[in-house]
Amino acid sequence: MNIFPSNYSRRTFLKASSAAAGGLALGGFTLPALAKVGGKSSKTNTITLADLPKGTAPKPVSFPHFPGRLHAFVWRNWPLVTPERMASVVVAKAADISRMGRAMGLGDPPRITRDQQARSYITVIKRNWHLLPYEQLLELLGWSPEQLAFTLREDDFLWVKLGNLKPKCELLRYQLPDEKALEREREIARIVRQEFPTVETGDSEPLFGFVKNLSAKPPPAPTRSNNPASLKFCYSYFALYGDPLLEKLADPYPDGLLARLAQAGVTGVWLQAVLHKLAPCPWDPDRSARYKERLKNLRVLVARAQKHGIQVFLYLNEPRAMPVGFFNSHPQLKGAVEGDHAALCTSAPEVQSFIIESIATICRAAPKLGGFFSITASENFTNCWSHGGGASCPRCGKRPAADVIAETNKLFCDGIRKAGTRAQLIAWDWGWNDAWAGDVIRQLPAEAVLQSVSEWSLPIERGGVKSEVGEYSISSIGPGPRAQRHWKLARERGLKTIAKIQAGNTWELSAVPYIPAVENVSRHAENLRSANVN
Repeated sequence: MNIFPSNYSRRTFLKASSAAAGGLALGGFTLPALAKVGGKSSKTNTITLADLPKGTAPKPVSFPHFPGRLHAFVWRNWPLVTPERMASVVVAKAADISRMGRAMGLGDPPRITRDQQARSYITVIKRNWHLLPYEQLLELLGWSPEQLAFTLREDDFLWVKLGNLKPKCELLRYQLPDEKALEREREIARIVRQEFPTVETGDSEPLFGFVKNLSAKPPPAPTRSNNPASLKFCYSYFALYGDPLLEKLADPYPDGLLARLAQAGVTGVWLQAVLHKLAPCPWDPDRSARYKERLKNLRVLVARAQKHGIQVFLYLNEPRAMPVGFFNSHPQLKGAVEGDHAALCTSAPEVQSFIIESIATICRAAPKLGGFFSITASENFTNCWSHGGGASCPRCGKRPAADVIAETNKLFCDGIRKAGTRAQLIAWDWGWNDAWAGDVIRQLPAEAVLQSVSEWSLPIERGGVKSEVGEYSISSIGPGPRAQRHWKLARERGLKTIAKIQAGNTWELSAVPYIPAVENVSRHAENLRSANVN
């Protein structure tokens, strides 16, 4: 159940980063940082249509099984977008779009709720990436360029997953279908009736129907005695990732889900946090717009979860890098540079104060918060050594990478200590270089907990090819040598340890309903019982 969205993407991202030869790892994505507020982006710099990333802008893939792009557009968007919105995009009448859908055997247009619209934006983007130019994609989504820029950059690195490119699509306009197109519509309808007989009857679960089911109060179950000291924490099955504490239509943890998780033995849940969204940014207050509202919502969530015996943890990938233009006014904060962004150098006293004060602000606002778990060498460019380029920083270049990584975690602990709460810091070793990971562990604060990916570096052989697990695996049953080595070092320091596992589908396999390998996951859990992890 410990589901982390897009686990595989970290590997692809870091490979892209190392291959970029100093360029920004997001495939040349050079937009300024944006703060997303309540589903909308508050702009720190104005983003126009022309600013959206294009990459190599190749020709789009073709759709020869449809009469043309228009039919592919209707087919792909039928369950997600209303005929009225589709018609507006291609300059048609809603009746024209509805006729095409029915003619292809899709039945009556489905009712599309606001909740479905809120949850399906990534699917809409993916389905239309090779069909529509940006201006029509924005109209289909009902978004501004700022919102799309934020989503491509921040929503778990969607731009990378789309290939670091936007195909060069021509404007799509409605045209009356000719007789050949009408005949192909009828052929498609025959195929649909044969292969998908329930389409026209509407005899299927609504999109995202599982959200309603999992949010409902669960049936009575035997009371489980959960030991909060034995942390078992996971991510929501249906939270939106970007700015969850301002989502009004999509509660990441409704009471029904919390009750079900508690019945399953879960003692903690987590959600993403960005420091300058939860505490004042001293150099650019606009970035922190509505931070008090987020803190209030966090406090309410913590209290609700506590009633179910569940703690709330915040995921930290901090401090976020800033556009290079930001440092024209703040040169003393500038660290290593990566493309058009530079690190807020954690060796700079002002940045250290910002981290400590931000963590303290969060802890004071939500004193019952379970804590934080940090990742200090992953997707987002954060500390100067987070992507291995710290040698270019005039301060961090004089320090070992291990010292900078360990100090960043120490700053998080300092913030907790300053607030005087009992929040935990879980330091996650994701991406730590084997050459210096041990030195980081030996320098972690005494109150920190070390979290390691259990399966990492397990030897494997597939089709005669020898390799090792690069992150998570269900087919290879952990724990692996890397985690066991790191846990041993942590125990020698007197630190508690946590095993991070992937027991469900990753973000990239989200269309797969389940993986039938429960026995493997069970064996892994059994192995961890004897691995002396906490």
